[in-house]
Amino acid sequence: MLDESTIAAIADDLAQAEKDRTKIGLLTTKYPDMTVEDSYAVQNEWRRRGEASGRRLIGHKIGLTSKPMQQATGISEPDYGAIFADQVYDTGSVIDHSQYSGVRVEVELAFVLKDELRGPDISLLDVLRATEYVVPALEVLSSRIEMEGRTIVDTISDNAALGAMVLGGNPVAVDAVDLRRVGALLYRNESVEDSGLAAAVLDHPARGIVWLANKLAEHGDVLQAGETVLAGSFTRPMWVSPGDTVHADYGDLGVITCRFE
Repeated sequence: MLDESTIAAIADDLAQAEKDRTKIGLLTTKYPDMTVEDSYAVQNEWRRRGEASGRRLIGHKIGLTSKPMQQATGISEPDYGAIFADQVYDTGSVIDHSQYSGVRVEVELAFVLKDELRGPDISLLDVLRATEYVVPALEVLSSRIEMEGRTIVDTISDNAALGAMVLGGNPVAVDAVDLRRVGALLYRNESVEDSGLAAAVLDHPARGIVWLANKLAEHGDVLQAGETVLAGSFTRPMWVSPGDTVHADYGDLGVITCRFE
């Protein structure tokens, strides 16, 4: 395990990279013995600093839950990160591309909880019972660490590469649709770039929430009532540039549109 001063120094470097819109080198190169628990300690320090500065935690994201995402990154296990209120946009928003680094977009579903989920031993049915509604969402990825050759340790330390979240479409109850068969077409500037079904996320998008609730329990944390949880992408990350318009069509669940400038 890395000592507290090293954890703080890594958090400092990541904060400076976020401020400067740059990337630092791979942590696994500088700290070859760094563990997954070390990386969650770095992420928790980032979260602690955010809350201390007045930012409001509103949920979590789950990453690397689908085969397309794992193949795109070369990483074979999920991770998670924290979401603050100032990272959330509504559909139709214009987003400042320069706020982020290595900007990509993913198609996801967001689960909004009405009840607490406290692991361990959370099941799929527990998650479905605790969910108030599910709503379409886009995740905007931003990387503060070099992308080439990164491992799970790098991505976790980087708050699972979260930049922002865009919410839209039609909220639905978990029993109103077959969540496994929710699909989406992802457009960039009026051209379809990707598509997918939510079943690509661990065979059912709620299984990501199961994993998260049980993983948080290992770290002495819980999913609180009212939290929004991004369940994981079922498309590959799509690169976006200034001037691009992104549109995601979820069929009966509606659409999300945003523009980067």
